[in-house]
Amino acid sequence: MFRFFLGAVIFCASPAVADVWTFETPSENIQCSVGESAESSDIRCTIIERYGPTALPRPANCQSDWGHDFQMFATGAVEMLCQPLNRNRDGFDRAEYGVTGRFGGFTCTSSTKGLKCRNVDGHGFFLSRAVQQVF
Repeated sequence: MFRFFLGAVIFCASPAVADVWTFETPSENIQCSVGESAESSDIRCTIIERYGPTALPRPANCQSDWGHDFQMFATGAVEMLCQPLNRNRDGFDRAEYGVTGRFGGFTCTSSTKGLKCRNVDGHGFFLSRAVQQVF
């Protein structure tokens, strides 16, 4: 489903007011939502089960879950979000391993090693249970 949907997005002349869709890795451990409009696009991914050090240090004012939610826009740096973790695992199209999708200024690749996404500026993230990186 992921492969077909991304192809449909590539052929659209211009998005509607705001298009939003979701996908997850086959493990169902990494889930992403993408928003795309004529003015901007963003991607937010959540890694539900993770271990090891966080990609960025916890901010002093973060009193919620940290190290699970990553967000970026088509340009600019990745942000990690301080917010309660959503462990819901349903309603997402599957991004099979080996699939690369290009959409809304992002390129994301799902592999057995994890999910890697980057924007047009080259900023991005890599997410797996054991490793979370921001670049």
